[in-house]
Amino acid sequence: MGVRIATVEVIPYALPFSEFYVTARGSLAQREMVLLRLRSDDGLTGLGEAVPMSLRGGATLARVVGELELLSELSELDEAGLRGGIANLSAPARCAALTALMDLRGRRAAAEGHPTATRAPFQPLSGGNDDRAGAVACNATLVAGEPAAVAADAERWAEEGFSTFKLKLGTGDDTGQVRAVREAVGTGARIRVDANASWEVAAAVRTLRELEELDVELAEQPVATLEEAAEVAAATSIPIAADESVASRSDAERAVSLGACELTGIKLSKVGGPEEAIEIAEVLPSYVSSALDGPGGIAAAAQVAQTLGENAPAGAVDLAHGLATQRLFSASVATTECELRDGMLHLPSGPGLGVEIDERALDHHRL
Repeated sequence: MGVRIATVEVIPYALPFSEFYVTARGSLAQREMVLLRLRSDDGLTGLGEAVPMSLRGGATLARVVGELELLSELSELDEAGLRGGIANLSAPARCAALTALMDLRGRRAAAEGHPTATRAPFQPLSGGNDDRAGAVACNATLVAGEPAAVAADAERWAEEGFSTFKLKLGTGDDTGQVRAVREAVGTGARIRVDANASWEVAAAVRTLRELEELDVELAEQPVATLEEAAEVAAATSIPIAADESVASRSDAERAVSLGACELTGIKLSKVGGPEEAIEIAEVLPSYVSSALDGPGGIAAAAQVAQTLGENAPAGAVDLAHGLATQRLFSASVATTECELRDGMLHLPSGPGLGVEIDERALDHHRL
């Protein structure tokens, strides 16, 4: 059933990082994103968020803004139409629209006094009376740098309760960074690495073989293509995870057929929304990662992560999710959002996504 939309508000904004975010793909001082607000004809508002990933060849900020503004031409929106291409949206814009609809439906359920009303099977949207049981375990995200600096950063995250550490490689002394972090956090911690597709096959094999003795949990997107990943996977004992190369269920199925990876990271803005994320996870074991999202995107991703945990098969490996990135920003645009405590992401208790926007902060960070 569609939702009648009265107004569509599209707000591009940027959040500054506390320090430069450095990966093999470059350095960022801030993260640009888009907030979408859908107001229904009964006065309720649903929030969605898009994170354009133009540095990875995706849609630009301007394109995403333009696509979302065109939603105002539609009097009614529904999930099937958006996923079916009725609005011809890029993946980030589709993610924002679908998330806003889900948020709106959750808020409507609460307003109607039905906190346990029917929810989408992939998304535990709340009517506000549940306890959001099952906080989400998160990995620390360490920006690339000199080994000693990265190790010191890992120690700071460890002091806050994190026990899984993700290192961004491909910028310098990769083995030195991993060795320094392993010495800093001890043998009980999990370490995963991410090269953001910056290596050639030979370099990936060489580096991962050097890292095998350091007990690396997984290597995310070491090379650009699934075919190359299959070569790397056959040459190292470290499990390979996809990211950029798996953006749909069909990509996941091809990855399995090639033997390219054992699991994949999922970014909602990359794949086009929560339903697409769950479809990928039905094919490959998955963990949910932030695209350096704002508060709305993090809350949506956390609910997907909860769903994956609730539906995990018996004996499945308990993977930390890459959703602690709000810690990397020096500001927020929300008065109520997910909270990080002891390495766990706790969802807000309100209806829908539970996120409430700080209007003054949003105005300050508008683009």
